[in-house]
Amino acid sequence: MGEGTDDAALVHRARAGSDAAFGQLVARHQGVVRGFLRRTLGGGWAEADDVAQETFLAAWGALRSLKDPSGVRSWLLGIAWRKAQDRMRGARRGAARDRAWLETIDAPSGLAHEDRLALAAAMADLAPDVRAAVALCLADGWSHPEASLALGLPLGTVKSHVARGRARLLKALGGSDDA
Repeated sequence: MGEGTDDAALVHRARAGSDAAFGQLVARHQGVVRGFLRRTLGGGWAEADDVAQETFLAAWGALRSLKDPSGVRSWLLGIAWRKAQDRMRGARRGAARDRAWLETIDAPSGLAHEDRLALAAAMADLAPDVRAAVALCLADGWSHPEASLALGLPLGTVKSHVARGRARLLKALGGSDDA
């Protein structure tokens, strides 16, 4: 029996409610899905693994829509591709929001266009939780305790994120952190 035939049997059993059959489908195809996502997303393994998990969760919920059970691998890769596109669009939107925010900063010294671009690039390079702490505390004027509550992070973590983020932003502008 070929792989497609085996897949079709597993799909039929999974549709009938067998978690074990769906688990076998996941085990059989997760390497291909994860490898595809790693190459497609170009990010780290963690991001590809997150999207792969989203793919398999979506597949479990949509298993009845699979028209050709022997073509489950290409169906899974199609779901993975759409999930990857969603992730990439989200990342682009986040970067665009960060750039737009940085362009609206009222800097007392008046930042030159080149400095704004450097600041936007530095902001985009920050880890998401650091970027969020910097955005709330430095740009929006929130206190560390307010940001801690909003982000669900310990107060000390928010303080270190803000300090580290501020240092990286100042470095991008060619300044020092001695202010």
